[in-house]
Amino acid sequence: MEHTGHGTEHTALHWLAGAAPDPLACRARWERTGPGLVLLPAGRRWDVLSVPGRLGRPALDILDTGFCGPVLTDPAGESLGFLVPVGTAARWVGTGVRTAGSGTWIVVPHPERRSRGVRWLVPPDGSGRLNDPVLLELALHEAAARISDR
Repeated sequence: MEHTGHGTEHTALHWLAGAAPDPLACRARWERTGPGLVLLPAGRRWDVLSVPGRLGRPALDILDTGFCGPVLTDPAGESLGFLVPVGTAARWVGTGVRTAGSGTWIVVPHPERRSRGVRWLVPPDGSGRLNDPVLLELALHEAAARISDR
């Protein structure tokens, strides 16, 4: 299910680095780091909704990766981080969903490098497209219903 987004690293890299307080320094640091991991502030270009993997993976399948925005996962796949519009974290109400918005920082992998740590399941394409919170909420409800029916 991991998508690489070949040919988009330049624009995706610039879009992601644009969230940093100093985008040029961020891009330079990113290029110097072996695994390509940097800390970026949430709440500037996106917020993040972190969903447990057992719920997030089926929700991602429901969303259809061709129509959703960027999604991160941790090394063990225990949680998925859906990048959503700024302000979503402050309004989100949902059991078991952690939010990262203004005032928080997240670890973000290079959009094209493979990492043993945090990695992209759906990398950004540089366009600024994010996950629609309404569609994500519906997908999470459907995924929860599927899990409870087992």
